[in-house]
Amino acid sequence: MVSQTIPARIRWAVDLMEVRPADHVLEIGCGPGAGAELICSRLETGKVFAIDRSESGVDRTKRRCARYVESGRLTVRQIDLATLRVPVKRLHKVFAFNVNLFWVRDCADEVALLHERVVPGGAVYLFYEVKFPEEMSTVIEKASRSLADGGFRVSVAESKAPAVVGIIGRR
Repeated sequence: MVSQTIPARIRWAVDLMEVRPADHVLEIGCGPGAGAELICSRLETGKVFAIDRSESGVDRTKRRCARYVESGRLTVRQIDLATLRVPVKRLHKVFAFNVNLFWVRDCADEVALLHERVVPGGAVYLFYEVKFPEEMSTVIEKASRSLADGGFRVSVAESKAPAVVGIIGRR
């Protein structure tokens, strides 16, 4: 299989998360699997549970990250966050890139699930690629409010190159 590159925006996001070797990570919206691949490469005893509503996203992640799936480091499921029952009792980090859920509608139930499962000191990392700068303040405001209303302490990190904003909710 040909090695696939990992986009700079995903590298920046995962670097910001400071993944540790024993972390347990939930990825929401795994899509083509670049995030899962990079996170798994930084783990030793930790695990990633990646979800996507799309069957094609799940299939692409499984193909791209087959060695991590086979080793048991990565589990990939087609499911929506609202109906998810996280198989890991406690999560250190939650990773989502360009997942609109947190700013387009009420997501109090989903944020409550994350707050329940993220360990004290753990965090939810929501990343958005800045394609339309005029919309970014709305994205930041609404996603930040969703996390804050769910009990997370929120901060924002921005990268100019690549143009990405990270909304971090710490427990």
